[in-house]
Amino acid sequence: MLPLVSDGETTDPVCGMTVVPNEAAGSYTHDGRTFHFCSRHCLDKFKADPDRYAGSRPANDGSSCCGGRHAAKGTTALQPVATGTKYTCPMHPEVVKDGPGTCPKCGMALEPMTPTAGEEDTTELRDMTRRFWGSVVLTFPVFLLAMVPMIPGVSLPHAVLSAANWIGFLLATPVVFLAAFPFFVRAVDALKLGTANMFTLIVLGTSAAWAYSTLAVFAPGVFPSGFADAHGTIPTYFEAAAVIITLVLLGQVLELKARRSTSAAIRTLLGLAPQTARRVNADGSEEDIPLGHVGVGDRLRVRPGDKVPVDGTVVEGASPVNESMLTGEPIPVEKRAGDAVIGGTVNTTGTLVFTATKVGSDTVLARIVQLVGEAQRSRAPVQKLVDLVAAWFVPAVVAAAVVTFVVWAAFGPEPSLAYALVNSVAVLIIACPCALGLATPMSVTVGVGRGATAGVLIRSAEVLELMGKVDTVLVDKTGTLTEGRPELVTLLPESEGKGAELLGLAAGLEKGSEHPLAAAITKGARDRGVTPAEIDGFESVPGKGVRGRVGGSVVALGNRAMMEALGVGLGGLVEKAEALRRDGQTVVFVAVEAKAAGLIGVADPIKGTTREAVELLHASGVKVVMLTGDSRTTALAVAAKLGIDDVIAEVLPEGKVEAVRRLRREGRIVAMAGDGVNDAPALAAADVGIAMGTGTDVAMESAGVTLVKGDLRGIAKARALSRATMRNVRQNLAFAFGYNLLGVPVAAGVLYPLFGVLLSPMIAAAAMSLSSVSVIGNALRLRAVRL
Repeated sequence: MLPLVSDGETTDPVCGMTVVPNEAAGSYTHDGRTFHFCSRHCLDKFKADPDRYAGSRPANDGSSCCGGRHAAKGTTALQPVATGTKYTCPMHPEVVKDGPGTCPKCGMALEPMTPTAGEEDTTELRDMTRRFWGSVVLTFPVFLLAMVPMIPGVSLPHAVLSAANWIGFLLATPVVFLAAFPFFVRAVDALKLGTANMFTLIVLGTSAAWAYSTLAVFAPGVFPSGFADAHGTIPTYFEAAAVIITLVLLGQVLELKARRSTSAAIRTLLGLAPQTARRVNADGSEEDIPLGHVGVGDRLRVRPGDKVPVDGTVVEGASPVNESMLTGEPIPVEKRAGDAVIGGTVNTTGTLVFTATKVGSDTVLARIVQLVGEAQRSRAPVQKLVDLVAAWFVPAVVAAAVVTFVVWAAFGPEPSLAYALVNSVAVLIIACPCALGLATPMSVTVGVGRGATAGVLIRSAEVLELMGKVDTVLVDKTGTLTEGRPELVTLLPESEGKGAELLGLAAGLEKGSEHPLAAAITKGARDRGVTPAEIDGFESVPGKGVRGRVGGSVVALGNRAMMEALGVGLGGLVEKAEALRRDGQTVVFVAVEAKAAGLIGVADPIKGTTREAVELLHASGVKVVMLTGDSRTTALAVAAKLGIDDVIAEVLPEGKVEAVRRLRREGRIVAMAGDGVNDAPALAAADVGIAMGTGTDVAMESAGVTLVKGDLRGIAKARALSRATMRNVRQNLAFAFGYNLLGVPVAAGVLYPLFGVLLSPMIAAAAMSLSSVSVIGNALRLRAVRL
């Protein structure tokens, strides 16, 4: 798609990244023009040869120069909609490849930079799923053989125990080297770049466990006698290696499924546009053409029930158009000559002919798609913490193992090399990230499950962590604060006791209409037991209302413009209507024989739980801001009833995104709650997106949190759950790191000179189990947390 560069942004002439001038890494003036740069590297390249870059923007060749904070946005913007879609890493946007794969720095799956409506490539997901299930089949017997002897009162025959190590070798070897082959590739890729990631940690630990165990099976004589059990057998760690690989494969499958779910939001958005458009040719003939063949200036016809194919300006006809995908408001907007229409919106009852003004990647819908894609890719994944730990932990463990080998080889008792080998490998084994790997996932898994039982669905560990830090919540109005379904609220007849008659006339007129106001009025009549009047000569007046005859009398229902056109004097009803509008209602007038009969008010009722939700958020120190596409008058009326802190009204999707970004630039941790397609970009751009479970699929796919029942009190529950879960994670990490900090020195043999103690493999196995059990048990406490 073409770049979206707002008024406050410019483009780095070297790499094409989007840059905010006051946040640029540097600036340089050449030939009277000032250029801004995303990094010092770009600035230096420009200074070296300014004429090369000052004339035109370069095409992105996939070798981005930097990892600036605008990298993801810039690389996305430079990519046209083409078959050769490039892929990038969410954590390292400077990594750009021509096809799917993994990031050489962190091992994450790459994501497409240009959204497409076609079927997603699920090759990697299918491959990881096959590897996972294959590992499960091979790992389970090994795990069973290792765990059964630890159960009090349960023993296995000596023959089985003797064969257990051979069975472990035969079954665990394909798990470690075949099922986990992609992990070895990712670890080697990181090594080539001089870095370490979580896969380095996994490969080192499992390889050490496998190598140690294999040596114990084929050459048990190299081990000192103190390492043998009561049967003279050297214990092995095949089950540890196989289980770790299986769990990591499970994590990969879950991650890839989550990414697939996220990209489904993009495909749903792209699916809002029709595949064809009906073009009106110069000779008056009409033909259906593919959407991609529509050009600026083409005249297009939209029939009742059709989607508007591209953005344009109406030249003929009049019809209400449902723009809920853009504004979130359920009541269609009347369109007539000179009005703008937006691609993806739905025409309702009339026919429109319009001139195309924006097509392809320039349409509002295409820009919404791009905004969602950019915001989703900009999120740092949960692996970032693990990689940060790995970057320090892996070299430290390797260094400890090397030092252990050298010291034992030089100063240890005979056989010194055997002691050196066994103890250095023991260091690598005991540092295997079993408890460390379980610390966060276990807490997150239990926490997410606890949230689900409370009607709060949380997508990832990152979202769970951020939710507790949120200090500002932006909420959409329609469908979030309100029910999202207009209802008859006010019935105000001119004559006392004529309310049922007024409603019967209105319901009779609206009975044949598809307008949401009509649905609210007819439902209101049905709920009140009022029979709609029989209407003859029904006529719709586009943009104004409807009229017909009841028993020979002309009856009309519509807005003030219609009443004035019919010469109806409204008198005091005008002030009453204005007061209702300030209260958030939409008002229509009813007239009989050119005389005012009364007015009817329709409103979107506030959810019964909304006020309590706002109070709970205020009590926890959270600022609540309404962010809506609805009119400012209506928004202020709703905000006043609920005690909302601030209102940002009459904004389109891009305006919502900008509001989110502005608050984030101010240093706030922002959550955005909404339910419509128009909310999707803002949900994705916020630190945490919160979707109503009663809303659209696009909103839910773009959000990190979904409130199943659409109850905003779930936001307060999610914050409480987040804080409890992250406290639990910190406790688990303390268990895991404490285990390693104590275990590694003991495995290295620091107690041997003083006490003659070496770490027995059986003790190591018990310690590893205790550490994991401690982590699991602590995480399970979250099931009882009160929300």
